[in-house]
Amino acid sequence: QVQLVESGGGLVQAGGSLRLSCVASERTFSMGWFRQAPGKEREFVAAIGWSAGSTYYADSVKGRFTISRGNAKNTVDLQMNSLKAEDTAIYYCVAGYTAAQNMEKSPPIYWGQGTQVTVSS
Repeated sequence: QVQLVESGGGLVQAGGSLRLSCVASERTFSMGWFRQAPGKEREFVAAIGWSAGSTYYADSVKGRFTISRGNAKNTVDLQMNSLKAEDTAIYYCVAGYTAAQNMEKSPPIYWGQGTQVTVSS
């Protein structure tokens, strides 16, 4: 069982930035982030494979968010810039053996507890 611990959530004004971090107890093939806003379904945000160049983003965050993975392969960060009120959600770190490009349709099996991101307009 892989354990994931997120950090870095908080309250920020629209247009601001936040950086989320996640540490996994073991290395996995892929890591990523999902989010869930109140009253909405969970949605894919970003994914990264074993290679740093293998990154994928939801259209809603493309150009604003950047996912990266540490050299030890058991950490993943999400740099969020130009935040909007609609980015407000609980953000979940995920990890598993799904190919990064398939993570949106096939969510990984390991999930963190989530960290709250609130963007005020």
